[in-house]
Amino acid sequence: MGVLAACTRDHDVPDAETTAGGPVAQCDSRLDQAFTAWARAGFSGSIAISTGGRFDCLAAYGSADDATNTPNTVDTVFDIGSVTKAFTAATILDLVEEGKVALDDPVGRLLPELTGAVAGVTVRQLLLHTSGLNGTPGSDHEPLDRDAALAAIADLDLAFPSGTGHLYANAGYTLLALVIEKVSGASYREYTTSRILRLPDGRVAGGFWDGTPAAPGPRAVGYLDGGTTGGSGDFAGPHWAMDGSGGLAMTTYDLAAWTHALFTGQLVAPESVEAVSAPGHDLGDGRSETPGWVASDASVLGVPFLATAGGDGQIGHNAVVAWGPERRRVVAMASNKPGVSAEDLLATVGPALLAGEPLPTPSPPPAGAGPAATVGKYRLDGGGSYDVTAAGNQITVAATGVDAVTALFPPAGRVSRDEFRAHDERVLALLDGRTREGRRERGSLEEDLGPIRGVTLAGTVFQDGEVRTYVTLVADSGPITGWYAVNAEGGVEAAEVPTGHPTLKLVPAGGDRYRPDDPTGTGPNVTVEFRDGRMTVSGPAGTTVADLAG
Repeated sequence: MGVLAACTRDHDVPDAETTAGGPVAQCDSRLDQAFTAWARAGFSGSIAISTGGRFDCLAAYGSADDATNTPNTVDTVFDIGSVTKAFTAATILDLVEEGKVALDDPVGRLLPELTGAVAGVTVRQLLLHTSGLNGTPGSDHEPLDRDAALAAIADLDLAFPSGTGHLYANAGYTLLALVIEKVSGASYREYTTSRILRLPDGRVAGGFWDGTPAAPGPRAVGYLDGGTTGGSGDFAGPHWAMDGSGGLAMTTYDLAAWTHALFTGQLVAPESVEAVSAPGHDLGDGRSETPGWVASDASVLGVPFLATAGGDGQIGHNAVVAWGPERRRVVAMASNKPGVSAEDLLATVGPALLAGEPLPTPSPPPAGAGPAATVGKYRLDGGGSYDVTAAGNQITVAATGVDAVTALFPPAGRVSRDEFRAHDERVLALLDGRTREGRRERGSLEEDLGPIRGVTLAGTVFQDGEVRTYVTLVADSGPITGWYAVNAEGGVEAAEVPTGHPTLKLVPAGGDRYRPDDPTGTGPNVTVEFRDGRMTVSGPAGTTVADLAG
């Protein structure tokens, strides 16, 4: 799957029509028709696609700011989240070329002030998430300076002996950023901006969402589930809770141009391109971890490709970029609303895009206003409930209680009911303080909420590509709902406390029935029927009936 830079005759930067103000929107009419259909189905964001160094599509859809009726454009800037790791990996490989770092260097040799078991892990293991590091140095927007980040990472457990397993770890890439700063003699942000963000034509591909150097250009407002807006980029820092693992921001035009430059050997040497492109650590199912990317063979989507994705649940953005070496095609997408995320859209249209075939489009819901579902609270015999609200022909159902959540959100995709149960146990172990990280998390919660008298499960869902277990925390101020996503070793990957109850938007499916408003087909497989004061939820495990409260 390697990409040999010496064999390409690509342009330095993918061609696009530009003006003094930047790139001009342009898109093959067939692609634009398909993406317009996806925009009607809920996609809001920007798309950049190039093939062999020429752009096939630069387009934007939906709203960048509902309050001001500002549309997304090809100049709109998005937070790219964990896609930042691809840039950090490229920076490390650049330093390897200069002889300042070796892939098999123990990180403690490069950072003598680092203590603990993590000091023995190698740069290569950090790049491939095989170090065994479990956890994060801090929550995303927690003020964390360099010394505090080093101390927090030194205090993290190794889930397994380094090099013997795989565990995705944000802390590993934060540690790589600390290495970059140490060996380059410049700050991580300065070095990344001057060396790796700079494109072959001299432009700089974006910048940072929070702090400086900031990504220039108009920014999309991020919208979270429930309609609230995310962070606007005013977090003052220090930013070491995210530097290296997240935090970069740019347009999809710049993201596509940078990806093209990377894989065609215009940012790093051919040996480094090969290190990024070749399978690194086998993940199974035709996928393997490479530095900053995941490589997939032809068994996954029909053609080999590399991809990386990221999102920030506190900002409300989602970004994904894929490189198809056979056609030298780049697909970069970013979104700012949860209806159809960039990742879900690429998962749906990616096989056709990478193969150069016509794109699938969503099926519209049945015409008409749909049945008049009775809004209100529906109660289950087991104690759970559904709160149903309506707007036009769309209804929103909020689930409270394990029985209600279990019926409305059955496992989706490759996730099984057993995996839900195992995840529940890991979350309870965390919040009961049965692990070292759990004791730290419990202490952090009690700093914010006061003493926690109890923790009960409130249901588990599969959402945005991760399993999330909802819990009810009993504090002096009353019950507080939150959710946790933890990895197989019990480390926190994401969390939101406090938060609302899990909700599902539904659209008419004919007759008295509704189905999820889920054009990509990645959500729960359920049908909801309203009749005679009853709400019936049908799914893979059977039916659940709730009665309208009097």
